[in-house]
Amino acid sequence: MKKFVLALTAAATFAAFPSFALAAPGADPQATAAVKAMFEAMEMRKNMSAMVAQMQQAMPGMMRQQLAGMIQADPKMDAAQKKEALAKVEQTLPSVSKSIGKIFNDPTLMDAMIDEMVPLYANNYTVAEIKELAAFYQSPVGRKMMSLSPKLAAEGMAASQRVMMPRVAKLMQEVAQDVQKP
Repeated sequence: MKKFVLALTAAATFAAFPSFALAAPGADPQATAAVKAMFEAMEMRKNMSAMVAQMQQAMPGMMRQQLAGMIQADPKMDAAQKKEALAKVEQTLPSVSKSIGKIFNDPTLMDAMIDEMVPLYANNYTVAEIKELAAFYQSPVGRKMMSLSPKLAAEGMAASQRVMMPRVAKLMQEVAQDVQKP
C-alpha cells in the first residue's frame, strides 16, 4: 500500500508540473538573463511557493479520493475488507502527507524548479518577447494575474479532479475486472 501511495504521489506531482519534464538545455545567455528578470517581475518564487503549498494541502484529499475509489471498485474485496483497507489508507495518509511536506518544503525545490523552467522560456521566446512579457507582469493587470494564479491553479486542479476522477475510477474498475478474468 505504501508503494502505491508513493507512486500515486509522484504521479500527481508530475501531473501538476508537466512542463518540468520538457526543459531544454542550451539557452542563449541573454535570453536566460531576460527570463530570470521576467521571473522576478512575475514574483515566480512567491507564486510557486503558494501553489506548492496549496498542492500540499490538496494532496491528502486527492490521494484519499483516488485510493478510496480503487478500493471501492475492487470486486475481489468484500465490504469488511474494503472497510479495513480504507482504515489503512486513513492510517497511512498522515505519514505520507508528512513525507510530501518534506519534499514540498525542501528549500532547494524552488531553485530547482526555476532552473528547469528558465530554458523553457528562453528557448521558446526571443529576448524582446521576454522583455515584453516582463513589462506585462509589472503592469497592474499582470500583477493581478500573478496574484490570482495560485488561487486559479488550485481551483483549476479541483475542477480537473471533479472531471477526471470519475473517469479514472471507471478505468481502474475496468482494469481490475480485466485482470481478474481467467
